[in-house]
Amino acid sequence: MLARMRQLLILGGTGWLGRAVAAQALAQGAEVTCLARGESGETAPGARLIRADRNAPDSYARVQRDWDEVVELSWDAGFVASALDALADRAAHWSLISSVSVYARSDIPFADESAELVEPSDLEQYADAKVHAERLTSARLGDRALLARAGLIVGPGDPSDRFGYWPARFARGGRVLAPETSGRHAQAIDVDDLAAWIAHAGRTGVTGPINAVGEELPLAAVLAAARDAAAVPSETVAIDDETLTARGVAYWAGPRSLPLWLPESAGGFARRSDAAFVASGGRRRPLAQTMHRALDDERRRGLDRPRRAGLTLDEEAEVLAV
Repeated sequence: MLARMRQLLILGGTGWLGRAVAAQALAQGAEVTCLARGESGETAPGARLIRADRNAPDSYARVQRDWDEVVELSWDAGFVASALDALADRAAHWSLISSVSVYARSDIPFADESAELVEPSDLEQYADAKVHAERLTSARLGDRALLARAGLIVGPGDPSDRFGYWPARFARGGRVLAPETSGRHAQAIDVDDLAAWIAHAGRTGVTGPINAVGEELPLAAVLAAARDAAAVPSETVAIDDETLTARGVAYWAGPRSLPLWLPESAGGFARRSDAAFVASGGRRRPLAQTMHRALDDERRRGLDRPRRAGLTLDEEAEVLAV
């Protein structure tokens, strides 16, 4: 007699992380249904797409049945609440994809899941909305809920352009502007490693809040891995924080930034405890492998394309020339 396939519903599933979760769940033997408008992209091959606008009053009508697992990707308060109203009593396990941004402080290295959270006051703000979503989910699901507090997610298809900036920049060669790295760290998790763990957690019943983060590494080691992956002659020019900020360079992400660079006061942001993640079955590939995956993806998308994060070559030259 054939065993029944696990039934997984992803609320979303056509965007970057959602598609990766669907692919990993399918590989682990689940039958996957995605409820989405379908405007962010295609579903993973083998997943079923049910098109629905979650703003509509009947958006969950076609998925009103029992599920072994529901994965919620949204941080929109209305979407989170309506999904719980419609499906909380029909799910054996529920995974809310949250974020390490829920924590109130970023200055304490290796803080675990018991650390103080942001107190929500403006649900238009990402951190506030994530905390609110966690509280709603825990109140409705109790010990059936996983609060997956993801760290920086990287790898092929990354829409933020943060991690991929570095292998792409080193691949261009020449003088590469970098921040001073002494005492700085980075903590990034490959999208497929995170997705594999989310699928595993649903299958094995992992619950509670867990920091789903990458290995904590010196920022110098991350930049060195980017340089090595590119394998193009270059010269790294490191400039101190005060000078960079005076020349209009931003921290972390966004236009005219040096991605992954954080102020010293945020020294704990990229050093969250990963003990619970590892204990619950989380696995992470070597940094070099993720870096090569990111560089291959950058080359496919175009090293000189407009980016959401980082410095353009003209901006970098301007900063170096001062």
